[in-house]
Formats: sequence, C-alpha cells, structure tokens
Amino acid sequence: MNALVIEDDTSLNEIICACLAGEGYACTSAFSGSEARLLLQADAASFDLVITDLMLPGCPGEELVPLARRRLGNVPVIVVSAKAAVDDRVALLRTGADDYLVKPFDLDELLARVDAQTRARGGAARMHDEVLRFGAWELSPEQRAFAVDGVPLRLTRTEFDLLAALMAHPDRVFTKRDLYLIACRDDAQLADVVSGAVPVMPTDEKTVVTHMGNLRTKLKPTGTDGYLETVWGIGFKLRRA
Repeated sequence: MNALVIEDDTSLNEIICACLAGEGYACTSAFSGSEARLLLQADAASFDLVITDLMLPGCPGEELVPLARRRLGNVPVIVVSAKAAVDDRVALLRTGADDYLVKPFDLDELLARVDAQTRARGGAARMHDEVLRFGAWELSPEQRAFAVDGVPLRLTRTEFDLLAALMAHPDRVFTKRDLYLIACRDDAQLADVVSGAVPVMPTDEKTVVTHMGNLRTKLKPTGTDGYLETVWGIGFKLRRA
C-alpha cells in the first residue's frame, strides 16, 4: 500500500515514513504544499493513504485535503497539525479529512488511527494478510511468523519488525535512524522523539547494529545471512542473489 506523507519538517516526515514502513507501506514524501499538489495532480497519482500537515510552503493543507479527496476518491486522509482550535478541526473534517491529530502526537495513536481508517475500507486486512517473500525467506505479518525454506525460525519482536520493514521494501536502503524508529515504535519515549524534544542518539543507532548482528547469527546456519547487506555509513538493505 502506498502512502503520501506531506510534512515540511524533514525529521518528522522521516519518522512518520519509517513507522509506516514498519507497517508495510511504501511512502512518498512531500516537503511542501506545492510539491504535494504536483504529486496529487499527476495522471499516475495512486495513493492508499494521505497524511498531511496544514501550514505548508507553496500550498496550504486546507487546499490539499479536498484535492486529495477529488483525485484519490475514498482513501484515508489524516491531518496532523499544531492548529488545535475546534473550528479548524471541524472545517477540515467537512472538506474531506477523515481524522485530525494535534501536534505533538503519539506515533502509536497515529498508527492506530491509520489502521482504523484502512480497516474500515478493507485495506488493512489485505495488507496484513500479505505474506512477504525474499529468496528462501517467508514472513507473515498477520501470524508474526518467519521461515527459511519452510523451516520456522524464532525471532524477537524487534528482529521480526526489522525484517518485516526490509522485506516490504527490498530495494530500499534504510538508515540506522529509520530502523531504530521502526524497531522501537512502542517505546513510550518515542512521542518525545516525534516532537523533537529527544533526538535519536548514536547509542540508539548502535542498538540497531546489535540487533542486525543477532539476526545474522540466527540466519547463518540457514546460509541466508548474506541477504543482509551493510551499506557503510548509512544503514542496511537486502542483497539480491
């Protein structure tokens, strides 16, 4: 499923995309209203979810919401904004938004609202039921099961979530920051990261390296540890045979 994330705060845009990637979404980022408008007006525009800020350079979110509704039909459109007035929220809901979160917000709540909106349209069931495959690997997000050549392999929650993100986007290079946010999205302190109050520290990124090392150790007996490729200075991706 494809998501369009419209947010001019680069860090917040990256955080939202990383979290959605952990849920199986392929994300397109727009960092201005004018960029988002071009994406929505393109003939090939095809998104299953739109998350947008309101105060954007070039074109305000108040104009993008009805445009997204006209161009994309019945897809979830969720607004995230610092505007907290009831009148603002009511106006956006009346012009086509499905939900409205006031910044700073909790990522768990955002994911829950995304899930509620897609489930109401039948999309979440399709996404969660999809079995991911890469070489000898097979991963079921719904059953939280992972196997190599049909043989189950026990993973921790963090290891499973990291592999799910990589397998959902096998050609993408994930930064260690991306993977940290995906693996730790249930952390109660993550809301502080979203708000900018707490940065992602080098020690947090080392945690990702540790988890990836543990994954390689578990996968080595299967002969598929080489699927995990380190992109030096950046992060990790999957290596195709």
